[in-house]
Amino acid sequence: MKTRFIAILLFGLLIYSCTKVPITGRKQLKLFPESQMIAMSLTAYQDYLNENPPESDSNANTQMIKRLGERISTSVEKYLTDNGHAKRIEGFQWEFNYVDDPTVNAWAMPGGKVLFYQGIIDVAGSEDALAVVMGHEVAHAVAYHGNERMSTGLSAQLGLTALNVAMSENPTVTNQLFLQAAGVGTQLGMLKFSRNHETEADKMGLIFMAMAGYDPREAPKFWERMAAQSQGAPPEFLSTHPSHDRRVADLEAFMPEALKYYKPQQD
Repeated sequence: MKTRFIAILLFGLLIYSCTKVPITGRKQLKLFPESQMIAMSLTAYQDYLNENPPESDSNANTQMIKRLGERISTSVEKYLTDNGHAKRIEGFQWEFNYVDDPTVNAWAMPGGKVLFYQGIIDVAGSEDALAVVMGHEVAHAVAYHGNERMSTGLSAQLGLTALNVAMSENPTVTNQLFLQAAGVGTQLGMLKFSRNHETEADKMGLIFMAMAGYDPREAPKFWERMAAQSQGAPPEFLSTHPSHDRRVADLEAFMPEALKYYKPQQD
């Protein structure tokens, strides 16, 4: 009887903890309060910047990244508000920085903390192409992919019966899972999401960049350049992504939907 009661409680927890991702409508498991994810993100992001100082606001690339981030985060807020998802970004504190590092990479943390490297700016070659990356990375944060990875990792490692204990009595385990979900290890890199997460971020990113006035048709071209860049060992940015051909095909298939939101910038 006790076992059955626990099973019912756990089933209820799973149902209660499932949310739907905006745009795609996919159901996801989210066991952590997003406020907890954001709090951990603030600490991890600042720790990284302390060790890897970003370029100043007077730097041209910094200005471009911040301009991109502001425009796309504004489009995110508008889309979520217009579609009844405004609460999804409560507590977000958008921050966009750039480091002069040749690594071909960019990443985002829960709560809207984003960093771009020089290497990926070089590959992109234009602000519209970088908007592809910004939309994609911001989408990871908006879709709660880090929370989902942590939830899956915790349930796999400890079992759902230990979830509450782990969160309240074993913060070390919780913090370790956050660092794994955020790609923090020997080197902080891109959030290492599943291929499904990557495809989802691609689709969401197309909508966000289009709403910000950036041409979503730049996306397939950008990923073709990334594929060319990855001859031999792929850069970290592509390490867990879908295959090049599959990604481009998915982007092209979703393009008509993204173009509905596209209005070129007037300035």
